[in-house]
Amino acid sequence: MSAAVKAKPHASSKAAVLDAIRAAGTISRVGLAAATGFTGPTISALVRKLIEEGLVVETGRAESTGGKRRVLLQLNHTARYAVGVHLDHAGVTHVVTDLSGTVVARITRRGAGAEKPRTVVSRIAAEISGLIESIGVERERVLGVGLVSPGPLGPTPGIGLAPPTMRHWEGFPVGRALEQAANLPVVIDNDATAAALGEHWSGGLGTTTSSAVVYLGTGIGAGLVINGITYRGPSGNAGEFGHVCVDIDGPECWCGARGCVEAMAGAAAVVAAVRADPALTKAVSLGSGGVGASTAADFAAISRAARRGEPGALALLERSARYIAVAARTLANIMDLEVLVLTGPGFAVAGSVYLPVVQRELRRTAFSRGAHTVDVRLSRSAATASAVGAAALVLESELVPLSQGTRLPERLDAESAALP
Repeated sequence: MSAAVKAKPHASSKAAVLDAIRAAGTISRVGLAAATGFTGPTISALVRKLIEEGLVVETGRAESTGGKRRVLLQLNHTARYAVGVHLDHAGVTHVVTDLSGTVVARITRRGAGAEKPRTVVSRIAAEISGLIESIGVERERVLGVGLVSPGPLGPTPGIGLAPPTMRHWEGFPVGRALEQAANLPVVIDNDATAAALGEHWSGGLGTTTSSAVVYLGTGIGAGLVINGITYRGPSGNAGEFGHVCVDIDGPECWCGARGCVEAMAGAAAVVAAVRADPALTKAVSLGSGGVGASTAADFAAISRAARRGEPGALALLERSARYIAVAARTLANIMDLEVLVLTGPGFAVAGSVYLPVVQRELRRTAFSRGAHTVDVRLSRSAATASAVGAAALVLESELVPLSQGTRLPERLDAESAALP
């Protein structure tokens, strides 16, 4: 990635320097001054402080350009760690990343299901502790936990309007509950937005000025990155891609509207269409669909059938892909996108079907096609994108604390933060 990363709006001087070092990989003090716009003395003072805190290390010298060889700097990747948790009905994915965002540990456990929220939170807290202990990291070096889930965010630190499979989580103060159970700061966000941040943090979006991810999991969402900053909107609910209307006379969606792309093309819609055809249900080898049935597992089975040439399964996935492609064209036209990444567990198992359909639609009909193409690509970490992005939320709050961005709260006092 280019070292010429300008300081982000509202970022502190320390955060701007850390972010420039992270983005560059290795960079000299002179390079930092050029990247951030800060003066030489300011850079020297900030770098000295960062080295003292153990966040940055000197790592050799650059090649000579005729004068004294400049000392190169890089993040001390093992100085701090972050935990990312993706909470979903189908599964709970935990990751631990180092300061560079590299995953050093990962586990997936059973999903939220119909369990009570407090029971699930206690389980997550225990799994976080076990994961940290398993890699031998001192707890003091863990910055906090990023917790992400599907569905819009509410006005308080809990889950707002939840999808049907997690309706019993509505209004539950999940952030505060996990802080108390895990004894770590917690920051929460939407899973699609987190996936976008994870792609940006890992370099998957490059240095584009306008990019997005489309996330296919339990639902469908999008995350937006503008000039290197994840855009969340005033309520944190920007990017509800799944609720773009693609058929005004279509079926009613759980959000209350009709013809949403999620209702027409989401994993649950594809599974329902297969189950409506007994012969196809048998050909795909779906289970009974009774209590305990998993939409994610059924969608994966349909995807496997499509890959081995089952025509009915392939036709339904391609139909879903066309709806998503049309909605993606709308997103690309509104945002003038340069890059669109397909991510999430749905695309992890069916990306080979969806990718060419979306690529073809945007290449053929995107409004900007005369000026530039839209680079549509499949995520390299589609299955765990949201969990990785959740950890990146924590790292971003430490390295790039924006005045209007996501911030880690202070550790809550046990008495003042008692749950209602």
